[in-house]
Amino acid sequence: MFTRDQVLERLRNTLAMGSPIIGAGAGTGISAKFAEAGGADLILIYNSGKYRMAGHGSNAGLLPIGDANAIVMEMGEREVLPVVRDTPVIAGVNGTDPTRVMDRFLGRVEEMGFSGVINFPSIGYTDGRWRKSLEATGFGLDKEVGMLRKASERGMFTMAYCYETHEAAAFAEAGVDMMVVHLGLTTGGSIGADDSFTISLDACIEQAVETREISAAVNPDILVVLHGGPLEGPREVETVMRGSGCYGFIGASTMERLPTEKAVADTVRAFKSVAL
Repeated sequence: MFTRDQVLERLRNTLAMGSPIIGAGAGTGISAKFAEAGGADLILIYNSGKYRMAGHGSNAGLLPIGDANAIVMEMGEREVLPVVRDTPVIAGVNGTDPTRVMDRFLGRVEEMGFSGVINFPSIGYTDGRWRKSLEATGFGLDKEVGMLRKASERGMFTMAYCYETHEAAAFAEAGVDMMVVHLGLTTGGSIGADDSFTISLDACIEQAVETREISAAVNPDILVVLHGGPLEGPREVETVMRGSGCYGFIGASTMERLPTEKAVADTVRAFKSVAL
């Protein structure tokens, strides 16, 4: 486990060396192990990773088919934390979970060996009447903001998925260390979002710039990075990162699902090409 100050020092040293901050979502121990081997600055565990690496879309993590917080704790204890040697591991915490005493639960997250938290799953994905219903009945975004504030007050490293630019101020005021500009579901591969469902790279840059400016107005030291949408590979990440002035990229599907889909299929094809 790393303290908040230790995580921030590592990340700022990365930037000082001219390298972007790269975080990798891990739905399995082997994903985490080799993300670390590749130089990831952060390893993140989400309940969606369990479903993603089982061959399902990441949106499964938003559906009522499992206890999100319990899944993350189980993945951390039994799969990821035992194999990650020298990289901060961040827990995706469902801040709207009404069955947890959040202060007590965050204490368990720390005791497990996680170095920080991020708000996932998040109602930031939802809109329309369902979003209004959640906000009106005690399951609003304020619960995620409150969870991150409690974690920050405990001295934990905190990250916030920010889906809409106007949400950035509340997260920044809660004391988060890193703002993650969420650009929507990742495109590409067998179960990614369709290209028609996502936004253009120019629109990504616009959203990232606005989020960064709002965040910096509250906390000039906040680290702002990118996630999701059409950022399928290094080329797209570089374009949006340079255009927006953001500091790095947090990938999940891009780090484990997309590479796995291609590598396994190509390997099997290679074996099938062997002549009898």
